[in-house]
Amino acid sequence: MLKILVTGATGNVGQEVLRLLQSQDCNVCAAVRNPNSAKQILGSNIQTVPFDFTNPDAFDRAFLQVNKLFLVRPPDLANIRLQIAPSLNAAKLAGVEHIVFLSILGAEHNRFLPHSKIERYINQLGIRATFLRASFFMQNLNTIHTEDIKVRGELLLPAGNGKTSFIDVRDVAAVAVRTLIEDGHQGKAYALTGAEALTYYEVADIFTSVLGKRVRYNPSLLNFVRQMRSKRLPIGFILVMVAIYTSARLGLAGKITPDTEQLLNRSPLTIRQYIEDYRQFWL
Repeated sequence: MLKILVTGATGNVGQEVLRLLQSQDCNVCAAVRNPNSAKQILGSNIQTVPFDFTNPDAFDRAFLQVNKLFLVRPPDLANIRLQIAPSLNAAKLAGVEHIVFLSILGAEHNRFLPHSKIERYINQLGIRATFLRASFFMQNLNTIHTEDIKVRGELLLPAGNGKTSFIDVRDVAAVAVRTLIEDGHQGKAYALTGAEALTYYEVADIFTSVLGKRVRYNPSLLNFVRQMRSKRLPIGFILVMVAIYTSARLGLAGKITPDTEQLLNRSPLTIRQYIEDYRQFWL
């Protein structure tokens, strides 16, 4: 039976990938740093294995008899050669046949992005791969930005008046599962976006409409950095977020592609649908 190892298993996309794979004819295993705490998030019915990208001692057990790997880069790991490459080397040695990597929209055009470096390293290794180059996740609005919206009625991020082609992680996960269990996706790269590109002013208006309370957009870079620092987030992580929002401000995040709709045979979820489904996070 096909065995699939899922990294980033307790994250937004990873959890949804695990949920969808439960109904497929495969053996799925979650690679997690702490199996005990992961069970509290994932439930006791999910098979787990200890795994840490920076701990080579865990590699042999984690990749044992694994056919396919769903790869998610931990946000705090930016040195690909030292922190990611050893695990990919181990995956190849263990006989992993196919990697589905959660990349980022435009990675092929920016060689300095960690995602771009991972794509190139996978290609150098010669493992068959599928790159899912996803746009900005809607679910960041109910994780990183929850408190700002809920408590202050403020969408605080430095994206200017640029548009973003938001995508729901439920759609990303559905695409990931198809590429994992179906043939024909090896050697492909898919640019995953929603079907609409919106400014954050427009997103704030949709929040206001759905939640029934005023939500306004604040594009201040200085206030954003101060707010993120007050949450004790690592400065490296904050700088990556600033870079992502800057790409939106410069008009580079509004690209809309047909890939998501073609792969799922339906229209991508809209941001209004997302806010309606997740409204309890901000009330």
